[in-house]
Amino acid sequence: MGTQNLSTENGTRVKKSEEPLGYKQTEVGVIPADWDVFLIGDAFDICNNLRLPLSAKVRKGMLGEYPYYGPTKIQDYLSEYRVEGEYALIGEDGDHFLDFENKPQTQYVTGKFNVNNHAHLVKGKIGTARWFYLYFRNRDISPYLSRQGAGRYKLNKASLNSMPCAVPPEPEQHAIGAALIDVDALLEKLDSLIAKKCDLKQAAMQQLLTGQTRLPGFEGEWELKRLADIAHIKTGSRNNEDKVQDGDYPFFVRSDFVERINSYSHDCEAILVPGEGRIGDIFHYINGRFDVHQRVYAITQFSPNISAKFVHLYMAMNFGAWAMQNTVKATVDSLRLPTFQSFELKLPPFKEEQTAIATVLSDMDAEIAALEHRRHKTRDLKQAMMQELLTGRTRLI
Repeated sequence: MGTQNLSTENGTRVKKSEEPLGYKQTEVGVIPADWDVFLIGDAFDICNNLRLPLSAKVRKGMLGEYPYYGPTKIQDYLSEYRVEGEYALIGEDGDHFLDFENKPQTQYVTGKFNVNNHAHLVKGKIGTARWFYLYFRNRDISPYLSRQGAGRYKLNKASLNSMPCAVPPEPEQHAIGAALIDVDALLEKLDSLIAKKCDLKQAAMQQLLTGQTRLPGFEGEWELKRLADIAHIKTGSRNNEDKVQDGDYPFFVRSDFVERINSYSHDCEAILVPGEGRIGDIFHYINGRFDVHQRVYAITQFSPNISAKFVHLYMAMNFGAWAMQNTVKATVDSLRLPTFQSFELKLPPFKEEQTAIATVLSDMDAEIAALEHRRHKTRDLKQAMMQELLTGRTRLI
């Protein structure tokens, strides 16, 4: 934003901010000149008299088709409804207000429904309910919160009514809402598709990694093998202090995040499994140069007739239950070498079938990863759109 030098009466020079043409400075920031700033109480109606406080016991006896909303999600479905129409919801209490960048603060609901007494029920007047939902969805409102014993925060009705809100002309509110709701719909479709693909992969793992379903062209009895009989198992020798930001090689530590380091102790195909912490939950596969934390087990030197990728997938599905049965209870759950050595795998008799199964499942992983990447890019796009549209920097009308 530019500045303009102005002279005072005594000759000193001061600077005054210069808004872009067609914009104005307000208490909520720079907005288009044809937008207005209202207090919530002037632009919206707070309809808390329609809320329906019910105990969990009562809710269980009123199962039905109408959603019963809490501040952040549907809590139940009831046989009767108390509210009908288009509304926005914002929580009355809870520390979720302090994580406004990562947790949505508002909901947008239409139709017939109920709301509990921990959510404010906001109806459009000058501003639409959808505009309220979008404008405050990820906005910092902490200055308007009051303390409620034991450090809890609360947004009471009086504070809510006193909050300022930029409000575009109604046609622009609808245009912005439609654009962002379209992106939300795309994200929901991607979430649904990813969930479906994950379910299909899980079903395929259950069928292919147990031999219940065989790929065409393969036959023969599967064989039971101990992990110690088909691979070498040993922990690393490095500590967390050895990691280097932007290091040359992957450094496997006790988490699902792979650090970097400037040394390598292995140059091979390997499966990496932490020996403490999230037991049986983290499994890495690599083929190349890497280094290993002293509490991470490196499974290497696989027998010639063994596919490491198959073993990786098999362990990801089966090792967790075995590990929890054999964990050592200390300050954290911990695994010892014999737990790995004695783990049994049922394997196809030939490496070719193991490789084929691993390829099918890896292709499914790649498809899921591509969808997750698309979802991530779409979320970034939505965030950029919100920054532009909810401030009026980009106009749709």
